[in-house]
Amino acid sequence: MTETTLTGKATQDFVPIREVRDGILVLKDGSMRAILMTSSVNFALKSPDEQQSIIYQFQSFLNSLSFSVQICIQSRKLDIRPYVAILEEREKEQTNDLMKIQTKEYIEFIRTFTESANIMTKTFFVVVPYSPPTLNINNKKSTFSNPLKQKSKTATETQSFEEARTQLEQRLSVVSQGIIRSGVRAVPLGTEEMVEVFYKLFNPGSVEKPIQKQL
Repeated sequence: MTETTLTGKATQDFVPIREVRDGILVLKDGSMRAILMTSSVNFALKSPDEQQSIIYQFQSFLNSLSFSVQICIQSRKLDIRPYVAILEEREKEQTNDLMKIQTKEYIEFIRTFTESANIMTKTFFVVVPYSPPTLNINNKKSTFSNPLKQKSKTATETQSFEEARTQLEQRLSVVSQGIIRSGVRAVPLGTEEMVEVFYKLFNPGSVEKPIQKQL
């Protein structure tokens, strides 16, 4: 009988993200992403003229783009526990017996309703990509390391990142303006919000917490 050694990959190996830096998502292949969080429009409640205007503006926005974008919708079950906890605190503070009873009944109604109905929250994102030009760097190994060369390489990488970031931000501005003209609000995600999005994406069983970003 021969022994077989099973080698598995770490979870991080399946995640294409290298780092989140200054609100920019840097992938392992060197490409970069910026993310806009957008509001939604209740299209069905708009008048026919308003609907046509929205369609025309969105069509014009898509036709104006010289690069691809990705539109993502994140659906998650609504976590009602924080709201129930607030109501329970209010119930304890009530001095009127009738109000205390009504508050308790309302809490039970909320719990029963959310357990029987699958209430979802939806968050909308637009992902803007940019792939910076590949730099040809001589990676020959040397017996002795050169601190000056290493420092120069770090400075070059920082400069390249800033140049690529400028190009990405220009694209982000174009997309943001086009979306706003369609009647939708849009704000770019910062580093913390971006980390939170991907943490929830890769940890679907975690406690729900809405992204704190003002639209």
